[in-house]
Amino acid sequence: MTDIHPGQRVAVLADAQNLYHSAQSLYSRNIDYSSLLDKSVADRNLTRAIAYVVRADSPDEETFFDALVDIGFETKIRDIKTFGDGSKKADWDVGMSLDAVTLANHVDTVVLCTGDGDFSRLCSHLRHEGVRVEVIAFKESTADELVEAADNFINMSDRQDTFLL
Repeated sequence: MTDIHPGQRVAVLADAQNLYHSAQSLYSRNIDYSSLLDKSVADRNLTRAIAYVVRADSPDEETFFDALVDIGFETKIRDIKTFGDGSKKADWDVGMSLDAVTLANHVDTVVLCTGDGDFSRLCSHLRHEGVRVEVIAFKESTADELVEAADNFINMSDRQDTFLL
């Protein structure tokens, strides 16, 4: 595996729901997506930045989606699904994974901004394909198997002033 170097092509995939809920439950704060993108790219060549978001009809969400675009993220938006029993579901695991696998041939590094352990198998696959995988998330809400599966892990809790508004 290669280390970070300036010529690397990087894709940043941000699981906005996972990050939002972690930041809220741990610190009652929001994510600074501008800093997140900046630190993810780390003076390398950004190929693509995608934020996976869920529309839940909250008042400020369109403003948030627009802000992500202004920062440099492409947004992929999914509506929240409510089931007959009242439960709700809206996750992007499959979509993020498919995008990561598709981008693997075009980048040197994939940065996953999520603590979701479901992505540990994706990390193993990408690394097997020769892609460096970095994970940026809050250690307290990140699955151990995800940390272990990545080439590098950045704990957002260690740098709250950087990653939180």
